[in-house]
Amino acid sequence: MSERKLIKKQLIKNMLFTFIVFAIILIFFDAIIYNQVSNSLYKSIDEELLRTAKFYENREVEREIKRNVAKEFAEGNRITFIETKINPRLICIIRSIDGDILNSDNIGRFYEDYLGDIIFDRTSTDRIYAIKIQDSYNYRGITLKTFSIDGQEIYIQLLANVDGEVETINNVTHTLLIGSLIIIAVAIVSSYVLSKMTLKPIMDSYRKQTEFVQNAAHELRTPLTIIQAKQELLLQEPESKIIDKSEDINIILKETKRLTKLIKELMILATADSNELKIKKEKTNIDRLIEEIIIPYKDYAELQEKDISTDLKFSKEINLDKNKINQLMVIVLDNAIKYTAKNDKIKIRTYSKEGKCIIEVADTGIGISKEAAKHVFNRFYREDKVRSREKGGTGLGLSIAHTIVKLHGGSIRIVPNTPKGSKVIIKI
Repeated sequence: MSERKLIKKQLIKNMLFTFIVFAIILIFFDAIIYNQVSNSLYKSIDEELLRTAKFYENREVEREIKRNVAKEFAEGNRITFIETKINPRLICIIRSIDGDILNSDNIGRFYEDYLGDIIFDRTSTDRIYAIKIQDSYNYRGITLKTFSIDGQEIYIQLLANVDGEVETINNVTHTLLIGSLIIIAVAIVSSYVLSKMTLKPIMDSYRKQTEFVQNAAHELRTPLTIIQAKQELLLQEPESKIIDKSEDINIILKETKRLTKLIKELMILATADSNELKIKKEKTNIDRLIEEIIIPYKDYAELQEKDISTDLKFSKEINLDKNKINQLMVIVLDNAIKYTAKNDKIKIRTYSKEGKCIIEVADTGIGISKEAAKHVFNRFYREDKVRSREKGGTGLGLSIAHTIVKLHGGSIRIVPNTPKGSKVIIKI
């Protein structure tokens, strides 16, 4: 499968996963909002129904109702009046065991138009329920089993109209639905953007790894090819003297050293990538450390008729890994000497700025372009690959230097030097 297809497939997977998470959270919050609104709207109605039910369970009220019901029954009349004081929003229906309404005259027109559609379930008592009349009117009610007259059980059904509450809940539901659709649309876009953002560093890392492997293979192949070619030439003339083949042997040794250096640098970077590159900090006088490091470089520079000078003014002790800083300075000084010519100058400065130690290595060499300065810390990057290879460069030195500085919580950059050359600025 191509890289493009892999990226697309993974992007879709990440997008779906993110969207599902969004959707679950949205459904969860919608359910909470709906339940909270519904419960708060019905709470006062339910409390009033329960309070009225408790009122009818009162002994004195029960006796009064029983007395009125018994009187009407004795006279063969339907119940027309029960002297009770309840919330006018509530409707009180007195029923027989068969569900017949015993106080229809008292209820009046309501009974004639709608009451016949009210469901009565004598098996379900003492709990609040919801019913709908003619698919238009919404009620909440409670049924009570109160007493018996002449062996006939009497039930009281209390109802409260909740059309206003239902309308409010419908409006809330409608609002939630519209809001959810908008949020879903936003979630789809957000899922795509977030998935792309999440995938970008992974794919960048994948590309860098692929590029790194390809570059490493190329860099390893070059010295190996040279070594193999020279050895094959030596084998073609097995009787030749060493002095006659000294140039070939020297090239083999040179490429072997370059190969060894390259492998060592690759191992350092691989260790850094796996977060296994550790530093051991200790209090160190940076000026003294630099003075020690540049001693052999001064002699080496003199042989090439180059000048190395210092201006070390930090004069404080700071926490750093001496070995890693040594390695850092070696890389920077190697580059400075490598890319300077006869009579060029290299100057090393240290000073304090904004609570940090600044190390500058400036030279009057060939310099560096602004474009190259942006990429010079990338692995295997070389502005002039042919010239760098001729000078023994691998394109990994400054990348290692950058890693060392980052481990110390600092920064490193290269800028043009005035009037010519380049300047490496290190902040620790």
